[in-house]
Amino acid sequence: MAKNTICLWYDKDAEAAARFYSEIFPDSVVGAVHRAPSDYPAGKEGDVLTVEFTVAGLPCIGLNGGPEFKHNEAFSFQIATDDQEETDRYWNAIVGNGGQESVCGWCKDKWGISWQITPRVLTDAMAAGGDEAKRAFDAMMTMVKIDVAAIEAARRG
Repeated sequence: MAKNTICLWYDKDAEAAARFYSEIFPDSVVGAVHRAPSDYPAGKEGDVLTVEFTVAGLPCIGLNGGPEFKHNEAFSFQIATDDQEETDRYWNAIVGNGGQESVCGWCKDKWGISWQITPRVLTDAMAAGGDEAKRAFDAMMTMVKIDVAAIEAARRG
């Protein structure tokens, strides 16, 4: 296990979530699946307790902790994309498999984890500053999924 690992709390679907992420994002893999060695108050021997996985190179552990805690936008994965095709692929995979759209490139997967699907053209525009950043920002504020062509047009003015 990595020295620093993100721990994500799931009700009961940590393994399914890890497998979903590993199918969508490059440099993602499901590692060890740890099962309960005996019955316990909330489950049975053999139930999945934790799952080690990597999402786009980032080490994570999924904890099946029950329904007590819910995910919210205070935590999100930000995935940088190179073009509209890649943006669409990730967006459609998340939203099209039980997730939901939000605004400004944000969406949630079916487990409630927030994702920012962010084309590099947008982050480059913001880094440029000045009027270019303002135009790109104003364009982004009207979007659900980021439209790369519209951001490029906004950058040019």
